[in-house]
Amino acid sequence: MPSTHKKDKPWDTDDIDKWKIDPFTKEDSSGTFLEESSFMTLFPKYRERYLKDSWPLVTKALEKHGIDAILDLIEGSMTVKTTRKTYDPAAILNARDLIKLLARSVPAPQAIKILEDGIACDIIKIRSLVRNKERFVKRRQRILGQNGTTLKALELLTQSYIMVHGNTVSVMGPFKGLKEVRRVVEDTMNNVHPIYLIKELMVKRELAKDPALANEDWSRYLPNFKKRTLSKRHTPFKVTDKSKKTYTPFPPAPEKSKVDMQIETGEYFLGKEQKKRTAEAERAEKAEKKKEEKKREREKEYIPPEEQGAAASSEGKKSKKRKTSHE
Repeated sequence: MPSTHKKDKPWDTDDIDKWKIDPFTKEDSSGTFLEESSFMTLFPKYRERYLKDSWPLVTKALEKHGIDAILDLIEGSMTVKTTRKTYDPAAILNARDLIKLLARSVPAPQAIKILEDGIACDIIKIRSLVRNKERFVKRRQRILGQNGTTLKALELLTQSYIMVHGNTVSVMGPFKGLKEVRRVVEDTMNNVHPIYLIKELMVKRELAKDPALANEDWSRYLPNFKKRTLSKRHTPFKVTDKSKKTYTPFPPAPEKSKVDMQIETGEYFLGKEQKKRTAEAERAEKAEKKKEEKKREREKEYIPPEEQGAAASSEGKKSKKRKTSHE
């Protein structure tokens, strides 16, 4: 039987966007929800005043989707829950993301955009990626760049909003942009400079404009940056002699122990008092030697230098003596 799934479909044209998500309206809803769904998140104390001022804006935006929002300043929490007016099942999930972004210091006018279709958010935790605090601060600064230039370039290339705050990076934008930002942030915290990744994104952006390259492999056009770090292998403190030696079937003689050496010198057979006396005598002898060395060093400062006139006269006398001897 011939296959039928490869037949041409006259209604399936290139101008149809198969990935387009149609907006969810009240007509699409089957009715009110049977149970109430709610999400709660805590916020830091320094955000209290800002949230108190911007809360009317947040509640107004959530009312359009039938979501109720509660700000508890005593407990320091934000709660969102569904009501009988809620018709979109995904609205409560967007509201949950909204309060998460507000807790991470994202401005309210920007955070409200999460309620729109096609915009998602991602909160990347970066503190656990680097152990050392100083190194973590340096690498986090790389994401920002000088006067925020690197961050602005990333925002333009990924068409997303990025907020670096404390131990997290909050990102808002399309799904494709979130994926690219997460890769850049994680690579930066793993000691890969963001400029290399930004260059790659710029090349991809230009290649996407050409329809002829839509079905081709882009790897040959992308920049390939190789690591040029030197080997960090530590050289051993004691380098063993690896030169070729004559082979002998007999094993090397064992090293003499401390007891064997004491027996040879006769120190092993001495009593405790005698050992003590010999040790004291050795110490006194070493101290005497050091004392003499120091005395010589001090006396060097008092030795007068040779005068030039005296040296010249001595040379003149020597030359006269040589002349007389020749005569």
